[in-house]
Amino acid sequence: FPDQKTVFKDWRVNGWTDMAQALAVSSDIYFYEIGGGFEGQKGLGIANIEKYAKLFGIGTKTGIDLPDETQGTIPSPEWKIANFKGDPWRIGDTYHTAIGQYGFQVTPMEIIRAIGAIANNGKLLTPHLVLNDTEKENQFTVLDLKKEYFDVVHDGMRQAVTYGTAVALNVPYVEAAAKTGTAQLGVAKNKVNSWVIGFFPYENPKYAFTVMMEAGPSTGSTGASSIMRQLFDWMSINTPEYFE
Repeated sequence: FPDQKTVFKDWRVNGWTDMAQALAVSSDIYFYEIGGGFEGQKGLGIANIEKYAKLFGIGTKTGIDLPDETQGTIPSPEWKIANFKGDPWRIGDTYHTAIGQYGFQVTPMEIIRAIGAIANNGKLLTPHLVLNDTEKENQFTVLDLKKEYFDVVHDGMRQAVTYGTAVALNVPYVEAAAKTGTAQLGVAKNKVNSWVIGFFPYENPKYAFTVMMEAGPSTGSTGASSIMRQLFDWMSINTPEYFE
């Protein structure tokens, strides 16, 4: 309907936000404009979204020492042509890809590898399960990005815990940084994958985490943050050395 305006809504009214605040409150509109642009604001565009996602290992196998690893999907105009014949790429597709929706898919291992690289300011590691596997430990990529960019993301993820969408992780015994996500499933959108990713301790990160609650009801479901909070509470009693 070219004569009608298309409206892209946020999940709530967040008002003016900078990048750190947008991460803290999960502002859809902020990342729509950063990803796809709006009026005088030029966006990254879908090709650059794919470029930077791939820098952090999204869309590729991590190389973990487990069989049958799969990889995620970064939607693109070529991907859409292959999957939705005759339906062209639209600005709304870029918007939804920018917030990790639409056809965007990641594995838990992909995302924890990416969040580890954010926590350590750009070292993309190869995950492994065998202790002292020097071959895997020496397989890493250092991303050529400024530390100040990572600092903004760290700040936003910390704000998510202190007052934002991950406030369930605002505990007295460790300072964590986190980002939540809710991925709608199916045509009816009545199921969601609830995600929380992050790292701790905030000032000197040693550990990254990913929790995904798969295919829960879209309303009234237990979120991933509450599960991570239970793990934090358990660790504070049984393994407090991880918080030092």
